[in-house]
This record gives sequence, C-alpha cells and structure tokens, in this order.
Amino acid sequence: MAHSYPGGWYDQTLPDNQPVSQPVTDALAAKSAASAARPPRRWRKPGMKAVTITVCVLILIVASVYAFSDRSNLGRLPAASVPTAEPDNSYAEDFRQFFENYYSTSGAGSSQRSGSQMQRRAGDPDVTVELVSAAERPELSLGEIYDAGIRSIIGIKTGSAERIGYSWGSGIILTEDGYILTNQHIVEGAEIALVLLPDGRELESELVGEDIQTDLAVLKVNARGLTPVEFGDSAALHVGDRVAAIGNPLGTQFSGTLTDGIVSGFRQDVTINGRTMTLLQTNAAINEGSSGGPLYNMYGQVVGITNMKMVNFYSATPIEGMGFAIPSTVIKTVADQLIAGGKISGRPMLGLSLGAIPAEAAEHYSLPEGLYVHSVFRGGDAMEKGIRAGDIVTHIDGKAVTSTSEVLEMRNALEVGDTMVLTVWRNGEELEIPVVLRDQNQIEDKAS
Repeated sequence: MAHSYPGGWYDQTLPDNQPVSQPVTDALAAKSAASAARPPRRWRKPGMKAVTITVCVLILIVASVYAFSDRSNLGRLPAASVPTAEPDNSYAEDFRQFFENYYSTSGAGSSQRSGSQMQRRAGDPDVTVELVSAAERPELSLGEIYDAGIRSIIGIKTGSAERIGYSWGSGIILTEDGYILTNQHIVEGAEIALVLLPDGRELESELVGEDIQTDLAVLKVNARGLTPVEFGDSAALHVGDRVAAIGNPLGTQFSGTLTDGIVSGFRQDVTINGRTMTLLQTNAAINEGSSGGPLYNMYGQVVGITNMKMVNFYSATPIEGMGFAIPSTVIKTVADQLIAGGKISGRPMLGLSLGAIPAEAAEHYSLPEGLYVHSVFRGGDAMEKGIRAGDIVTHIDGKAVTSTSEVLEMRNALEVGDTMVLTVWRNGEELEIPVVLRDQNQIEDKAS
C-alpha cells in the first residue's frame, strides 16, 4: 500500500526510528539516584504509595509514547474503515446538518478521488489478460511460488517533477515488453512514476489507463525480456483455499516480502471513499507498500491484486488478518478495456452519492427508511431531474432500499440509457423521479 513521507524518499525507515527508549531510561536513572539521597517519606495511608506510583508510571508511558512517536504526515492507503465507537452524533436542529457531521466523522460519506497527472500513451488492443485454468496442476510450495513470482514483481515510486518518492507501492508485470498492472491509488495525483524492475533498472513509466472505481491502473515502460505473471481464475477459489502475497512493504528495505494465508471470504460490498467494490478477503498480511502486488493461488497463478486492509476509523489502527484484493475476474474486464482504450466505457451511473441512515437518527428526525443523498454529480440525469443533496431515496423501481449494495446490484443489471425510477422523500412529500443511467465518463467527479 502506498506509504508517504513529507521529508523525501524514505528518509524515515523503521530501524532509524527504533532506539527511542534510552533517554527515558537515563532520566529514570537520574531520578532514582536523587531519590536515594533523600530520607524515605512516610505515607499516611497504606494504599496511597501504590496509587501514586501507578499514576506516575501511566503518565510516564503516555508522555514517552507522545514524545517519541512518529507524528509525520504519513500517507495512508485506501483502507476500509470500521468504526468501533460511536462518532459524535449529537443531534443538530436540522437533519441535514446532522448528516454532514455524521458522514465526516464516521467515514460513511463519499470522498472523491483524483486521477493521475502522468504522461499518457495509447495501449495495444491486442494485449489482453488471459485467465488460465489450474485443473490437473500439482500444488506448489510457498518457496516455489516465491522463486517463480519474484521475477514478475516491481516497485513503484511516484512523485512530481520537484520531488520523486513521496509514495511507494508494488505492481506486477503483464507482458515481456513492459505493460505493468498496479493500483490506481498508487499513481493518484502523481506526475511521475518510476518503476523498479527485478533486475535493478529504474525506468520512468507512462500511464496507459486508470479506473478509480476498481482501483486499477496500467502503466507502460520501454523494456524487453521481462517475466510476465500467469493469471488464474478467481471464480475457482473457495473460502479456506490457501493463498500467498508478495509485495514491497515499507519500501525497498523490505521488498519482496512473502506472506501467506487463506481466502477468508468474497465481499461485494466493501466501501471505500464512496465506492463499493467487489473484493477477495484474505488473512495474508498486507502492509503499506504491498498494495498493487499479486495474490497467488497455490499453483503459482495470480488470482488477485492486493489493494487495502481494514483500519479502525477512529484510531487509524490496522486490523490484522483482514486484507483485501481485487479478484482476477475483475482485473481481466478492467485491464483489457484500459489497455485497449485508456478508460472504462459503458459503465452505467446514477450520478448520486448515497449513504445509509442510522436507525437512531431516523427515529429522532422522524425520517423514512431509505438512503440519504449526500451528493449529486454534475453531468448526471439525477441533477437535471432536480434530485438534491438532503433528499432520501426510499424505493427504486418500487423496491424498498436501505443499503448501497442493493442499489449497486440493481444498477449493475442495467445498461447505459436504461431508466431507474427513484421514490424520493423531501420535506414530508414523496416524489417519483425517473433517472436515466449515463456513462460514467459523462459524469463529473465534482459534486454539488
């Protein structure tokens, strides 16, 4: 996963930050020596001494953690945030004010992502991702998977013309002549992306195409004789199947790290930055810098591209054993289109950002069950039909909706040009509004 530092390319590595306990030890030693020179103090109450010592130790621990923790502006990867405590949902007079606060503190709202600023180049329509069956193949050991796979994994440093290396990630080699697959969030906003090949060469890449919705990007470097990966079919996986991930966590010092685990689940409703994604869940360790790297089945085939891990929204603490990867079935569909035309066409969009309504808020404000309209996007038919932020969508095509996954399932069954009839609640009145689905490329990112 991309890992950013404000002071330049990896000028703060883990070993340099570890020896931080000595100043505290010296201070305690000096205090102990001074205390030994004084006569013992009498305590009026037997338990008072123990309480005072405990409080002092706690204060010292908190102060030490604050004084020696790394408080630099670390860039964080797309990570699915799971609130483990209630956000500050004190009820405002108007429910719209409440939802503005709710979405900003709970992570439930939509956060727009930006595209790359890299130089672009046309792709080759003849280059496609092929999913190969593993039937009749023997399983490989982790060592065999690593030995074969390490030759197809690259590192990526991104930045601007002024400073290279503010972000770090992984990628995989698609073709022997230099097509590279990685996560879109790694190149997001970047002007330059340098690819570190397995043979040690460092080459500047060009952007063939990117897709924010699925978090995938295709790059191209001018090289020959590279070792491409082989893709397997993620649809053939089952919960409990063993998998292995290879990536570059925390930069070059730990590049080529292998972790293993199992397929923990198949998720169609993982929401991050306002986008709901279909992902493989795994307990294989995935750390910052590893995103963009491959997830292998036990036949040495890539069945996913790792892209995020679960994070506690309030403490920003990673939740171990909950990593995610983009399945190879999604990769094939998206990568083939990106290489052929640089973008995804034909994806129907409503042009709305919808969010769930907490039951307590619905009860407090006497709101109907449904989905809150957080944003309306320019270029969409929903804006032209008058749908506005603060509306509540209660039904679509006559079916009650209370989760974004329900809406996505309904929308994905349709095509550009089809119509979805939204039942919208506004100030106690219900409106029936037909909305024509438009191509995502017609809809602007900026919301009203």
